[in-house]
Amino acid sequence: MSSAEEFETQPVSPNKLQGAKTFAASYSGEHVAGTEFVIGALFVSWGVGAVDVLLGLVLGNLFAVLTWGLITAPIATDTRLTLYAYLEKIAGPGTIKLYSVVNGILFCVLAGAMITVSASAVRILFGIEDQVGYFPTDFRFVLVVLGVGAVVVYMAVKGFEKLAAFAEICAPWMILMFVVGALVMMPTTVGATAGVDSINNFSDFLTVASESIWKDTEGDIGIWHVIAFAWIANLAMHGSLGDMTLLRFAKSAKYGYFSALGMFIGHYMAWICAGIMGAGAAILLNTTITAIDPGSVAYTALGASGILAVIIAGWTTSNPTIYRAGLAFSSLNHAWGRTKVTIVVGIITTIIACSPFVFSGLLGFVGYMGLLLAPVGAIIVTEHWLFPKLGLTRYWSSYKGNTTNMAAFITWIASMAAGIAVEQAGLLHLFFILVPLWIFATVMYIGLASAMGAKDTYPEAAKAEKIESDRKAAEVAYLASPAAAQAADKGELPFVATVAKYASWAALITCLYMGIQSYVNKDVDTLTTWLIVPTLIYFVTATYAYLAQNKQVATADASSEKVANTTA
Repeated sequence: MSSAEEFETQPVSPNKLQGAKTFAASYSGEHVAGTEFVIGALFVSWGVGAVDVLLGLVLGNLFAVLTWGLITAPIATDTRLTLYAYLEKIAGPGTIKLYSVVNGILFCVLAGAMITVSASAVRILFGIEDQVGYFPTDFRFVLVVLGVGAVVVYMAVKGFEKLAAFAEICAPWMILMFVVGALVMMPTTVGATAGVDSINNFSDFLTVASESIWKDTEGDIGIWHVIAFAWIANLAMHGSLGDMTLLRFAKSAKYGYFSALGMFIGHYMAWICAGIMGAGAAILLNTTITAIDPGSVAYTALGASGILAVIIAGWTTSNPTIYRAGLAFSSLNHAWGRTKVTIVVGIITTIIACSPFVFSGLLGFVGYMGLLLAPVGAIIVTEHWLFPKLGLTRYWSSYKGNTTNMAAFITWIASMAAGIAVEQAGLLHLFFILVPLWIFATVMYIGLASAMGAKDTYPEAAKAEKIESDRKAAEVAYLASPAAAQAADKGELPFVATVAKYASWAALITCLYMGIQSYVNKDVDTLTTWLIVPTLIYFVTATYAYLAQNKQVATADASSEKVANTTA
């Protein structure tokens, strides 16, 4: 399920489908990354009240999960295609070229922000001050960014699959670092709160949260903004159907609901913990949260482990993002080659990363990213689900032999222009535009497609429906066969690998215990000094166990492939 498969044009074969565990692991790990350090702290700087943050994130993340479960996953498992392949089927190669350019640019900026996040940790090692302005104030920071960027680009070109595996290893530890960091900084926020000596119940926590973490400045930002942002933060993946690439491998559409693990671990717990860490670090450093970067926050809370956490979080996010940007641009002309394009994209991204504004303005960027991509999701959902109900022909433009579905192209361009115009005119906040924009795009596409040929009937349509029906029947038959059952049986790990796996769990438990002790004893120094020890033990043992398991799975998959071929 690597990104190398993003531009495949054929449906996933039944023997490649994955079980629930794969998607639970993927979502729980993917959404705990460098962005969480930035976004969690920015909520504090917004001046939004504690109740608005705590409740707003619950509702916004719930809406995101429902979008994955009710829209993205059902379409992905029905078609078994990537977003790119399905959009080309609906809107034609001409639209895909523009979509690739827009996606590529957005990926470059997002990757640049994550390189800056990693650099904010590395700069601590060289005594460089926090970089929080629009432009760097120390030339050495530029050199750090160039160094971090060079590593990231190299890995994007040479080692995507290995880094993806490393990201999977990092996920449990990264999740724990947010929890430990919050535990360490909580006594500091308590000490800064009048009338509260310790947290004995939720009421005490709410008092501390309201007075020392998420202080309500009674500005324009409130609970509805938090709800909207939490929903649109990953709109490119759910509402714009980017995760069709992942979910096309799911045996069941219900696996889309595993996104709840990502949303409520990464986009709830991690954002809340990052806010606590940011507020506590600002108090200890006697400054404001807007004056410190993610590196300072994590180092203050977690010491050397914090530096490592920020580096890894930014690195594991920026690397696949640059890889995907390279894929997007290389799709414009396959003669260019992915490697060369990825290097060029990486250089541009690294230059962008030299300006710290790319992460300080991340919230606004995510909103615009949703604005640009939401109409594409509306077009796909409309053609996939609404067309049959309205008596219109799906894929009508391809049956007419069009290179570009002009109805889709015009709808997308007009919707983007309308959204930008509304936001610039101040008629609606950026976060509130996307729902009316989705409705606008849906209505416009139905009208234009009906006028341009979707009302007609095509002989090719019946043949295509028959082929698709046969494919689905074959998939159902395979999943009920002995070959599928054997594919699910991966066997037991070797003894040494099993010991390593349990040792890695023990290291994680030790990290958590140290965080609890730091909270109870109000001792920051001991944790920041010694947390690196169980951290290193975890990475050594978890990596060994992962490699052993991966080898075993590869052997089992090869055996399953052989059985499937024999059965066929």
